Amino acid sequence: MLNHSCVCPDALDRCDRCDLLLDFPGLHLVTVTMGRRSGLVLEVESCDPVTGCPGCGVLATGHGRVMVELIDAPWAGRAVRIRWRKRRWVCREVVSFVEQDPAVCAPRGLLSTRAIRWAIGQLRREGATIQGLARQLGTTWNTVWSQVQPLLTMAANDPVRFENVQVLGVDEHIWHHRDPRRRGPKELTGMVDLTRGPHPTARLLDLVPGRSGKAYRDWLNERGDAFREGIQIATLDPFQGYKNAIDDQLEDATCVLDAFHIVKLAGAAVDDVRRRVQQETLGHRGRKGEPLYGIRHVLRAGRERLTSRQQNRLASAFAAHPDHVAVEVTYQCAQDLRDVFHQPTPAQGRRLAEQLIQKLPSCPIPEIARLGKTLRRWKTPPPTRTSQPQLMRLEPSSRRRRPPELALPIRTPPHP
Repeated sequence: MLNHSCVCPDALDRCDRCDLLLDFPGLHLVTVTMGRRSGLVLEVESCDPVTGCPGCGVLATGHGRVMVELIDAPWAGRAVRIRWRKRRWVCREVVSFVEQDPAVCAPRGLLSTRAIRWAIGQLRREGATIQGLARQLGTTWNTVWSQVQPLLTMAANDPVRFENVQVLGVDEHIWHHRDPRRRGPKELTGMVDLTRGPHPTARLLDLVPGRSGKAYRDWLNERGDAFREGIQIATLDPFQGYKNAIDDQLEDATCVLDAFHIVKLAGAAVDDVRRRVQQETLGHRGRKGEPLYGIRHVLRAGRERLTSRQQNRLASAFAAHPDHVAVEVTYQCAQDLRDVFHQPTPAQGRRLAEQLIQKLPSCPIPEIARLGKTLRRWKTPPPTRTSQPQLMRLEPSSRRRRPPELALPIRTPPHP
């Protein structure tokens, strides 16, 4: 079907359907071939009848075309190459130049703008690697990184990404496991924007070297007063260093003990009890075919997700030895703590959390008692100056005159 939206004559046989699939305004698809190594090869050209010299502005005359090959985003699982037949123009000053279109590719660029947008989207949302992207694009690591790095650096230096942050999260991260003298610092502190709004997922704001409260305090100090005053909720794991940084820089923010780390502490307690009972009853580490070793992965799953077969495996392992009752009790306590974040209403989750914090420290199982004492150490009655019904206030013991409250979030399930 002829494309009547352009100025090209019908004799050139422009197809509007092909141009729609190409999705490059101003370019027409001429031919499509299958390359031996590069996948699809699309040959395109523009239809600009006239253009002006970028130097003097005088109308230039055509002087043939030059073929330029670009790397485009994959299509239908195949790597794509675009061969752009660029027009060469000559003005009266005998200056020749080649047509450019920033919407298609940057001057002297190797990747099309569409391929760069696709690569950055894969890095941000899909957890892709540069090597994986290079493999899909049919090129090398250096080619992809040289085209993507300038845009990532520009985005990292843009202060707009720190605007409208209301919920701020912090956690440590191990970047690598090699010698820091060769690979640089391996302990990092990461800050994440958890604000619910236009972003579908949490946004990584920054990574700074160090895994201490000082690193977090310095980063907050660099953001300025406007950024710190906009923070309403600050989440963290049970680490006093980060809590001290929040006390110093985010005085009006509500501290939130991260639900992930609370459940992680409960899961670690189950693993510790299982290993201890394994050593006390059999005198060695878990081996294949032993009851507790066989359910080590099942103990980490939520009980509402277990199948009938998995539930029978748990019941059989708990009944295999009288001392396994400690593992069963620890597992039930960990599941009760996990259920705090899956109650239909915040009030029900708050009541369950208060009951667990009151009962767990007196448990005869040392691992459960330690978990309960950790949670109780971060607990305090809710202050009266603010009220947020979706949060249960917690707060670590401190000698500060007015420490900010620490909150435990209660998430409402989508299908109560």
